[in-house]
Amino acid sequence: MPVRPTAARFRSTSVLTALLAVSLAAPTLAACGSGSGSDPDTVKISFKQSTDNSIHVMDDYLAGIKKQFEKENPGKKVELVPIKAPDSEYYTKLQQMLRSPKTAPDLVYEDTFLINSDITSGYLKPLDPYLAKWKDWDQFIDTAKAAAKAEDGKTYGVPDGTDTRGLWFDKGIFEKAGLPADWQPKTWDDVLAAARTVKEKVPGVTPLNVYTGKPAGEAATMQGFEMLLYGTGDGTSDPLYDKGTKKWVAGGQGFKDALGFVHTVYQEKLGTDVSQALDPNIQTIVRGELLPKGKLAIDLDGSWLPQDWLQGSGHEWPEWSKELGLAYMPTQHGQAPGKVSMSGGWTWSIPAKAGNPDLAFKFIRTMQTKANAQKWYIANSGIAVRKDVASDPAYVKAQPGIKFFTDLVSSTHYRPAYPAYPKVSTAIQEAMESVTTGDASVDKAASDYDEALKAATDNQVVQK
Repeated sequence: MPVRPTAARFRSTSVLTALLAVSLAAPTLAACGSGSGSDPDTVKISFKQSTDNSIHVMDDYLAGIKKQFEKENPGKKVELVPIKAPDSEYYTKLQQMLRSPKTAPDLVYEDTFLINSDITSGYLKPLDPYLAKWKDWDQFIDTAKAAAKAEDGKTYGVPDGTDTRGLWFDKGIFEKAGLPADWQPKTWDDVLAAARTVKEKVPGVTPLNVYTGKPAGEAATMQGFEMLLYGTGDGTSDPLYDKGTKKWVAGGQGFKDALGFVHTVYQEKLGTDVSQALDPNIQTIVRGELLPKGKLAIDLDGSWLPQDWLQGSGHEWPEWSKELGLAYMPTQHGQAPGKVSMSGGWTWSIPAKAGNPDLAFKFIRTMQTKANAQKWYIANSGIAVRKDVASDPAYVKAQPGIKFFTDLVSSTHYRPAYPAYPKVSTAIQEAMESVTTGDASVDKAASDYDEALKAATDNQVVQK
């Protein structure tokens, strides 16, 4: 949802690495002054600000909501506290802020893949008493609601949208390679076959991008590995986490097959050069250079890419909808349901130590009216989690690709976002990186993953 140049989806470096970088938190701590409770009439809101100065989608949206909120609530003020940092530093700084009432804001932007860690740490306030009195909560789809629900059954965030994933492909490169403009692979082999055809017939371009390794962080895990892993097997059980035993699943055949796909991409030189694939800025390179300049044939990526290319983004590419095609990521062998998507997203949460929680939820309600939610989904190239927006023709027609990605919501998968997930994700990235560089065979990487998984989950592992 991860994953992106606005606050919505920019999966970058490893969370574990981030959590070691505690010293990076100091500037943000100072930014919050004397704490959210210092003025009962001011609601302080922290969010992730893009490190790209030309990207200000979130800033502009919140500025508009601030103006509306202050007009509708005379005497109340909104103080926006942006955290301008890469993903890893944002997570670290945010957690530092949440630890004390002196620095905790009233409202924070939480990534769903980390929210359970903050819930377990006691940093967030359950919102159920507020949600029970808010009629609009019934408009939110159940899968999105579940993303902010903890193991205790309580809900700790209001989602502001979701995302889905698929295959973006360059129609011009496909034409040169003799591939169809309405390309829709049925199996993994079909994807690899298209990439091999591009390599043979269109030299000088990258055939296929699959994010990999620790530098890409959650992008590697979610856009890369999990889009493969969740396409293995028969689709009846989660390949990462067994809800029946409440244990994490060791690396079985599906896990090895997913690693094998990554190994094939990089050992056959179908992907970017390994050095570029392991560049922390690979997502920016893909969105800002390779795709717009016609240097990448197929990109396994997210629904949010167009936000980089819209008018006023600083990286305008109005031709993208004509030059790029969209295809579903197929299951491994074409088995039902035939296509795969992963979904994530972000939520607005109230810190446990917030000084003005009631005012904070009132701000959430203003952000999440149908009109304001729809405005955000469109500006952010996000996918609606409100049923009334998803069915609105104005939303469906607002941007090419919205219907394609919104239709995936009904069959998408969500990560098992339990407290151990960030460590599990890092272990996946390490396994991917080792087969990408060729430092380990698929079997060795899977074996190493199993050991890392046991350590990350206190040996709560089941074989399948």
